[in-house]
Amino acid sequence: MFVKKSVGIVGAGITAAVIIGAIMVFAMNQNATQTSPDNKLESPKEKTETAKLNVVASFYPLYQFSKGVGGDKVDVSTLIPSGIEPHEWEPSPGDLVSLKHANVFVYNGVGMEPFIDRLIASEEYKNTVFVESTKKIELIKITDENEARFMNNPHVWLDPILAKQQVAEIKDAFSKADPSNADYYAQNADDYNAKLDALDAKIRSGLSDCKKDTFMPFHDAYPYFAKRYGLKSLPLSGISPDSEITSSELKKFVDYVKANHVQVIFDEELVDPRLAQVLADEAGAKVMVFSPLEGLTDDEIKAGMTYFDKMDENLQNIKVALECS
Repeated sequence: MFVKKSVGIVGAGITAAVIIGAIMVFAMNQNATQTSPDNKLESPKEKTETAKLNVVASFYPLYQFSKGVGGDKVDVSTLIPSGIEPHEWEPSPGDLVSLKHANVFVYNGVGMEPFIDRLIASEEYKNTVFVESTKKIELIKITDENEARFMNNPHVWLDPILAKQQVAEIKDAFSKADPSNADYYAQNADDYNAKLDALDAKIRSGLSDCKKDTFMPFHDAYPYFAKRYGLKSLPLSGISPDSEITSSELKKFVDYVKANHVQVIFDEELVDPRLAQVLADEAGAKVMVFSPLEGLTDDEIKAGMTYFDKMDENLQNIKVALECS
């Protein structure tokens, strides 16, 4: 997170020096992460004469959906390296080499990939099919003037039912690019969407008897999840984790946590946990992870964690926060 304003005292017990120090360490750590070397989910393959489609997905959830639909008929890699927070990521010329060999590029849209328009317009990628996975989804509008780049919230993949629409777009694109395997892609998409339906049912059941309905995430990644399951999300920062946070916003956040006896403040795996921990210590809460699934850590990649594994972890953690039975 790149904090653009100095942050002052947020409440009794937190000094300006403590907050500023925590945020500076946090920002430096994020900057180091943003410039990390190749750490992509699978390496891009050059176009060959084989029947396999060469697919590049912009980041983790779309990689997962593409693998689910494509099965053994596709080779899938990610453009944005894993372990990197994707909102403000910009590709280097080296990063874009994979697109020159891609039959299909699957991206989220809604401002999540700010570089996408110039790639679509480039002659270098004229043979690559670009798939905007959110183009038929009813989006949640944003009114925050500080988030001018985002007219709508992009985090649709955290709603399993909306994720089914992304899967459908991917299936259609694969079928057009490789019509001889269209039935295979359609069956895989049906199977994957059945898993998404089962996940939706599991979340509904898990959240059916909770004492609270409001959770406190780090950034505004959860409105679709919250809307789907009748919850309220009160994030610390904006659409991107590097959104500007003011001292008054920090104080308001801590005051709410104290006044409402909030037991859990949610952090994310791709942001430094120390700022959230400082706020939690001040407010008498604990820090847990609610993953926005924007990328995986190295350990999670090695463990072979899937979208469904991560969403199950999210469910278990939010049940603690909402005091569910």
